[in-house]
Amino acid sequence: MIVVDARDLVKSYGRTKILKNMTFSIEENTITGVVGRNGAGKTTLLKIIAGYLRETSGQIQVFSRRPFNNLFVSANSIFIDDQISLPDSLTLNEILETAGSFYKNWNHHLAKGLLDYFSLRPDQYHRNLSKGMKSTFHMILGLASRSPLTIFDEPTSGMDAAIRKDFYRALLKDYLAHPRTILLSSHHLQEIEDLLENVLLIDDGKALLHISADDLKKWAIGLKGKRETIERCVKNREILHEQELGFDLVYTVVRNDFPEDELARMMSWGVEVSPVSSSDTCVYLTKKRKGGIDDVFRRSETV
Repeated sequence: MIVVDARDLVKSYGRTKILKNMTFSIEENTITGVVGRNGAGKTTLLKIIAGYLRETSGQIQVFSRRPFNNLFVSANSIFIDDQISLPDSLTLNEILETAGSFYKNWNHHLAKGLLDYFSLRPDQYHRNLSKGMKSTFHMILGLASRSPLTIFDEPTSGMDAAIRKDFYRALLKDYLAHPRTILLSSHHLQEIEDLLENVLLIDDGKALLHISADDLKKWAIGLKGKRETIERCVKNREILHEQELGFDLVYTVVRNDFPEDELARMMSWGVEVSPVSSSDTCVYLTKKRKGGIDDVFRRSETV
């Protein structure tokens, strides 16, 4: 079953297009990472999916319904970010109890257990929490809701490394026990890639890649060797990244679509072939310039 289906989705503010004809679909009971640089359009997209924003044109269906201002979508989804608005007059425990009356799959035992584990007092007020503690409480809301569509937009903002690790472990354990569709936006791709089944890479308002996490790990390849040899290997290919390693020695990243015999031939020429991490692949794909930092200095010296 497809939970989220977008076709030529556009969101504009005046003459500025934030989302540009995005087309993709999200399957039921999967964890999808929504990744991209700041300003790429991740939050706008997630808010449209959650029904917080209206699309400008194109189509967006969530549970086969248009999400904007839709009660069914609201009752079956939760959107968690660091700007979530919660009542100042309620304690953390009262917020959890109120949430339990709205979300049909709510698990109060899980919420209370996580509240205790992360040392949050039930009688505390949300407004008095630090940034990191607020993010932790928001995470508890998202997990305990067990909503069929759970959206986390940069949920670990302000958390230290240990708490982020616990959050990801809690998310995975609860997902395995109670599968649902989870969208997870994060700048820490290297921390979450083992959680993900799919990755939606957004760049400048466009869906640049939407592939399985396993395929992303194999999408790019690094080639290291003498410049002349590397240039012969990557002729007529788009170079994602290039770095000078010394006199006449370079490291180049390109798409990994080489046949096995061609890879073997390159290695016989003295080329070192290495995998490229998912995080680095996303960074290289979304760079405005395909060269490395060395190019900046090289250009500055020729001016």
